[in-house]
Amino acid sequence: MIEYIKGEIVELAPARMVLECAGIGYELNISLNTYTFYNGKTEGKVYVYEIIREDAHVLFGFAAPEERELFLMLTTVPGVGPNTARMILSSLSPSELVRVIADKDESTLTTVKGIGTKTAQRILVDLKNKVKPLEGIASAKGTKAASTSSAVAEEAIAALVMLGFQKTASQKAVHTILKGSPALAVEQVIKTALRML
Repeated sequence: MIEYIKGEIVELAPARMVLECAGIGYELNISLNTYTFYNGKTEGKVYVYEIIREDAHVLFGFAAPEERELFLMLTTVPGVGPNTARMILSSLSPSELVRVIADKDESTLTTVKGIGTKTAQRILVDLKNKVKPLEGIASAKGTKAASTSSAVAEEAIAALVMLGFQKTASQKAVHTILKGSPALAVEQVIKTALRML
């Protein structure tokens, strides 16, 4: 089991990063919160969870061990796989997710793509007693890179497609968001789009 990888950030996109360590480039699937934390940084220590399947070895990376812990808890809930857990952690910061579970806020959970009423209820029931030790964790904070509206749109659309959304629907949502608020950072555009799609 890999605990963490520390190295140079070679590539960083809202849904994935490549971290080079000892001459090896590791591709990591990341949440939007982890992207926000590392945005603008050239190196980092990324906490890892590895999933080994017949056809692939998949690495998920997290800015903090608390986010990884929440990811692992989410994947214990029936009907919540790794990609759904990543989607939840892209839509809600770790501290927001802890609050949502503590407050039994089903309506906020159902705003996440792929989370229906039954799954939201299962998450709330299964995790209500497990998240208490994580209360008070801070959300990952990072720097916002200044970029043009078209570059933000391009990056946001690419991230949404990587998260499983159709390209045309992603383009429509991103362009609608940027038309109303052209100065938004890419992570804010993606978070808003996740609620729309």
